[in-house]
Amino acid sequence: MQTILGSGGIIANHLAKSLPVYTNSIRLVSRNPKAVSGKEELMSADLTSAGEVSKAVKGSEVVYLTAGLQYDLKTWQEKWPLVMQNVIRACEEYGARLVFFDNVYMYGKVVGPMTEASPFNPCSRKGEVRAKIARMLLDEVSKGTLTALIARAADFYGPDTMNSFLNMMVFENMKKGKSAQLMINKNLRHSFTYTPDAGKATALLGNTPSAFNQTWHLPTDKNALTGQQIVEIAAQALNIKPKVMVLPRLMIQMAGIFNPIIKESVEMLYQYDSEYLFDSGKFDKAFTFIKTLYAEGIGNSVRT
Repeated sequence: MQTILGSGGIIANHLAKSLPVYTNSIRLVSRNPKAVSGKEELMSADLTSAGEVSKAVKGSEVVYLTAGLQYDLKTWQEKWPLVMQNVIRACEEYGARLVFFDNVYMYGKVVGPMTEASPFNPCSRKGEVRAKIARMLLDEVSKGTLTALIARAADFYGPDTMNSFLNMMVFENMKKGKSAQLMINKNLRHSFTYTPDAGKATALLGNTPSAFNQTWHLPTDKNALTGQQIVEIAAQALNIKPKVMVLPRLMIQMAGIFNPIIKESVEMLYQYDSEYLFDSGKFDKAFTFIKTLYAEGIGNSVRT
């Protein structure tokens, strides 16, 4: 049995589509789980409940934690450590291997490419939360009580990836004939991980015993593009002219006064005022994996 905790999101769905290569026994767990192929076992659970997490993990060989909590600092501070504690304890109780799908917030602002060896140096409160829960997992691994790995991705993009700012602010606007909206600077390179690749690679890692007790950056095109270049590729795919509106920091901060989601994003603007480069060379060397390059991925994203 392989179990996805926090099913229903874009990464969890791509992961669920990829797992049948390795197993015919898949359990999807969330508050309101929905089948992906129709062959999965569905289980409703609240990941903040230790008892419900224990029931969800029981019988699992591999557990994937792909949950996404409401994008709210207070929620993150209160619930993420609790969720991680519950999942760790359940995996230790039943001897399940844990795969934690993570982001890069804990690195903070990095000069040069982010790698698995980049130190935790968060410069945001959400980054502090991500650093805390990653350390919780790594501490258990170092003690030998847990077999786990961290699969880390850059910002997302991909077909139907509506929690991606690239999809929402660039691709969807362009498909409606509007200007693409970019934050702060259109001429800085920014890495993006293609969501179908992320799901497929996470399944591969979870079914590679030698990959455990390590951190892995998921396969991402190394030839990072600027925002302007991304817009130009998308415009070509849509056969329209590339139109760009750059949103300055002050405008975003002002919008945050009226929009709680934007307000929660303001502390993350450091990711857009300098280059954001993500290195997946470790994965590239360890696995034979044909990753999707930006031209193809952007084309696929704007055509859906």
